[in-house]
Amino acid sequence: MAQQHLDPTDPTAGSSPRLAVPPDLRDPRVQGGTPVGEVLADYLRDQATEFLRSLRQHRETGAAAGGSADSVDAARALRRSARRISGTLHTFRPLLDTDWSEGMRPELAWLSGTLAREHAYAARLERLLGALNRLSGPTGFPTQTAGGSDVPPKGHLTIGAAKAGALLDRQLTLARTRAHSAALQALGSSRFHAVADSVAVLASEVPLTTAATAADLRPLAAAAQDRLIDAVAALPLLTAGHPYNAEALVHGLSADAAPHPQDAPWHQVRLLLRLHRYARECLYQEDVPSDVRLLGAGQALDRHRDAAEAAAPAASAARTPRIAPATAYALGVLHADQRHEVEAARFAFQQSWQKEAARTP
Repeated sequence: MAQQHLDPTDPTAGSSPRLAVPPDLRDPRVQGGTPVGEVLADYLRDQATEFLRSLRQHRETGAAAGGSADSVDAARALRRSARRISGTLHTFRPLLDTDWSEGMRPELAWLSGTLAREHAYAARLERLLGALNRLSGPTGFPTQTAGGSDVPPKGHLTIGAAKAGALLDRQLTLARTRAHSAALQALGSSRFHAVADSVAVLASEVPLTTAATAADLRPLAAAAQDRLIDAVAALPLLTAGHPYNAEALVHGLSADAAPHPQDAPWHQVRLLLRLHRYARECLYQEDVPSDVRLLGAGQALDRHRDAAEAAAPAASAARTPRIAPATAYALGVLHADQRHEVEAARFAFQQSWQKEAARTP
């Protein structure tokens, strides 16, 4: 049965029956008064300041392809603060100037997505090469003798693994290089400078509505939580309870290069879980020990995203014209391995989430 793609901007999204709620998700932790607009303003100012600090560090550490560890860390921090600002503007948008927040959110999403691609391609390549090495057995890829001839270990997979790895390396390294160039172009564009200027203003002045001064932030945070709970309730958790999902494997090996339709609802839950976490950070100033209990669920969704995004280039590489059968075979096995990782991540999420739900009195 087709799964509905939930829209986080739709307040009616996810009207299916609820899964039991982990107890700490509804445990009020605000002490000494009601969180109001100034709490929101403080959080946004802090994230804007972190954005500007990360931007300065990124410029100081250089922008060479691959980048130094400091440059990579700065880019990651820049994306993190951009995501938090954008997510917070979304969750608490009734309390913010509408034109300003609705104009800024897509620009922050554009920036975060552009900066993320280079790292994503590098991580995808590392994941796929590691999986090929693991699947090839303890002897790994074919090695070279002193005379230069190949000495392939036993097994059909190992014969094509080296060429499969080389093909993936070429394709994903090229994609990474293009993403790096796109990021540099973006950081030098007038569009980015407009975003940076808006964030700089946000660091000192948050455009709250008049009503926000005395408004309780908790109902809006609870609405974000409810969207998450409803989205989880709509997931095919019964399918995730099985160790193998043949439909997902067959789709990936078909001629259709579109993303697998089964993945979208899970990616949506990951987004909604992130928005819920940002809302709690805003309200509780990051002092949220109960969120640690949901760490397993978040990590499972991260693994799901990584495996799903790694399976796609393996399948795409297997469609490369005129490659050797052994290479195509290795890539097919690699794709199947990553789809199995997707299923394992779904099962792990199900176990983690239901374990929390079982604690409800």
